Amino acid sequence: MAEAAPPPLDRALPWALPEGGLDLFEEHGLQQIGLRLRPPFSAYMAGLPLPLEPNRVAAMGAMRSLWLGPDEWLLTAPENATPGLFGRLQRAVGGRRAAVTDLSSSRAVIAVAGERARDLLAAGCGLDLHPRVFAPGQCAQTLFARVPIILDQVGAQPQYRLFVRRSYARWLCAYMIDAAAGLDREG
Repeated sequence: MAEAAPPPLDRALPWALPEGGLDLFEEHGLQQIGLRLRPPFSAYMAGLPLPLEPNRVAAMGAMRSLWLGPDEWLLTAPENATPGLFGRLQRAVGGRRAAVTDLSSSRAVIAVAGERARDLLAAGCGLDLHPRVFAPGQCAQTLFARVPIILDQVGAQPQYRLFVRRSYARWLCAYMIDAAAGLDREG
C-alpha cells in the first residue's frame, strides 16, 4: 500500500456558510482502489459488491464500489475498515486480464454537505442533480469548473464526495469557497 500523501487542503477546509446550509471538508484516510476487469464478471469480486448498472454505487458496510465504466470500478473504504482489501482483490483476479491499483494518494476527497450542496454543485457542474434524477447510490464522472471529478452522492441530506486529482484540489477548493460565498450573498 502506498504511503498517504499529505492532505492538500489543510489551510482551506473545513469551511461552512456563516448562515449554515453548506459544509465543505476534506475526507482523510479513505482508501481508494481502482479495479479494471475484463468480462465475464459477476456482481461480486472477493466477496465485495460490484454495481453492474452505469453510474451506480454498491455499498457493504463502509465499503463503496462506484461504477466508472463497463469494466471499471472505484472501491473506497476507510483505511482501517477493510484490512487487506488490496491484496484480497489481487488474489481474486488471479490470472485474469485485470488491474488492481491503489489510487489512495492520487486523489483528494472533498465532501460537500447541507441543504445548499446541490446549489453549489450546480454552480460548476452540468449534471442534473435534482433528487428525482441523481440520488444517493449514484455516481458520475464529470467536470466541475472544468476539472475532471468523480461525484458520489453518499446521502440524501444531500451529501456528496468529490474525488479530484491532488494537483487540482487547492484550486477547486478555492473555486468552491468563492461559489459558496456567492450563494450566501444570494440568500
